[in-house]
Amino acid sequence: MNTAAAASTTEEKAASATPLKSIIGLLLGPILALAIWFAPLALDVKAKHALAIVAMMVVYWALEPIDHGLTALLGCYLFWALQIAKFDTAFSGFADNTPWFLFGAMILGEAAARSGLAARIGYIVMGLIGTSYARLLLSVIVLVFILNFLVPSGMAQLAIVAPMIVGVLVAFGVGKGSNIGKGLFIILTYTCGLFNKMVLAGGASILTRGLVEKLTGKPISWSLYFVAYLPAVLLTIFACWLTILWLYPPETKELPGGRAYLKESLRAMGPWSIPEKKTLAWLILAIALWSTDALHGISPAVVALGVGLAVSLPVLGVLKTKDIRSINFLLIIFIGGALSMGEVLIKTKALDVISGAMMSWMAPMLNNPFVAASVLYWTGFFYHFALASELSMLSTSLPVLIKFAQTHHYNPVALAMLWNFASGGKLFVYQSSVLVLGYAYGYFEGKDMLKVGLVLTIVEGLIVMFLVPIYWPMIGLNWAG
Repeated sequence: MNTAAAASTTEEKAASATPLKSIIGLLLGPILALAIWFAPLALDVKAKHALAIVAMMVVYWALEPIDHGLTALLGCYLFWALQIAKFDTAFSGFADNTPWFLFGAMILGEAAARSGLAARIGYIVMGLIGTSYARLLLSVIVLVFILNFLVPSGMAQLAIVAPMIVGVLVAFGVGKGSNIGKGLFIILTYTCGLFNKMVLAGGASILTRGLVEKLTGKPISWSLYFVAYLPAVLLTIFACWLTILWLYPPETKELPGGRAYLKESLRAMGPWSIPEKKTLAWLILAIALWSTDALHGISPAVVALGVGLAVSLPVLGVLKTKDIRSINFLLIIFIGGALSMGEVLIKTKALDVISGAMMSWMAPMLNNPFVAASVLYWTGFFYHFALASELSMLSTSLPVLIKFAQTHHYNPVALAMLWNFASGGKLFVYQSSVLVLGYAYGYFEGKDMLKVGLVLTIVEGLIVMFLVPIYWPMIGLNWAG
């Protein structure tokens, strides 16, 4: 299943299911923009006009009348065409390395999926851990985490693993109404949108890194990000496993035929193919360079794009031009546009206005890192309700948070990483296209997502209470700037 096609299908279903929402958003965006544009506010003209365009972008990102990438590009165009900012400022995000980091990572993910490497690793992991319900459940969680290093897209991860689980369930003789089916599918769906907040992979984490680097000049190394969230990863894997075993006890603990099914699936794939071997070699090189970037200083973006181009070349790589064309380029445009918006807000001084309004109530609670960790986590969690897309949430709020951190002498890297982590907690299917795609398979209901999401969101909130104030300073990631 092609990643871009899966994403496109999901968005089309969502749009057709809620036409009124799209129409309201399409009209409300310009109306709000015009109201702010002509409002008699005591602001600099360019700052006021920048806020007007940003308001329209926020409405479009929240109600989704058009694709997120088109909204970002429209905003950049209006900043430039309406002379709010010069061209090099209005489109500055596209000269940043962040969109190209994501592009390279998406090429690598496409290679892992098309070569069959991702599926082979999935069957191997499931076979090694075991095929009882408890072991199979653990293998799915571990597999999703591993896939974050190979396929930096929650949609792609879900598209790869879901058919495996469907096949296993058929082999076990259980269907959509079973606890086994519910448990396996809901944890697959949830973790596909959770683990990429703990590894520098996927749009949200890469956008966070890009905004921090662009607005502060401070890079976030791949190795720092990995080490910072390693305890959270281990605790989350265990918490996810226990949560599903508790909420969805299996009808049958031992599932006969499962190991035979996995062995047959691997046998059907045949011996390791040349494309699989090539892809694995390039991915090992990328991971090795990413994990040691604190030593050699090569940017993760340079590694991602360089290795991504390598797997696209004749002889050296495995992808054809048509494979590259299938990548969702609008996501790359969204990242570039979001970075550009942050730069425009800074240059026009509009960010100062937003920062003062948004952060004034929070400031007294951020002095103590123990309290601040919980305040930021739960504020980010509830802010996510308004902007269903985590990318929209981060692009509209992170510039403000980073500016606040700089002004009040907090560490913007720590605050930004925590804010991104908060975007992983979700209760409702509408909050992520990954959740929508998982829900579309029909193995769980909205109430199941609410139950699992509530438990795991609380667990993650407890994790940050020790992670940020106790563990992060031990690795040099201090709260104070």
